[in-house]
Amino acid sequence: MTKRDDFADTKILIVDDEPAVREFVERALSYHGYQVVVASDGDSAIRAMQENGHFDLLLTDIVMPDMDGISLALKTAGDFPNTKIMMMSGYTQQRERAYNLEALVVDIIEKPFTIEGLCKSVDTALRA
Repeated sequence: MTKRDDFADTKILIVDDEPAVREFVERALSYHGYQVVVASDGDSAIRAMQENGHFDLLLTDIVMPDMDGISLALKTAGDFPNTKIMMMSGYTQQRERAYNLEALVVDIIEKPFTIEGLCKSVDTALRA
């Protein structure tokens, strides 16, 4: 997988409460050529969106303490309607909850995922 310069202006906000997952996704997408900002929870993500302005994609875990990914997706869709939303989860029942948000969520990626699978899903989501 090589770095792609055509994504240099694409900003992605990654939100996951698990540091290992957050760092894995950050490294993979940064190497792929995206501008990446990370947050550990929904509240931090909202602050990042307010401070950084527009993000092309919000990539959030569904299951997180306090504000879960579904609540974050709803808030993002209301406050930042031009931001595409993609979710990730390792819990089947949580993915099913997110499918009810089909109008807001571009894709849901199942954990665990590979770097190649993640980058392909993100590329597809951004082109949707």
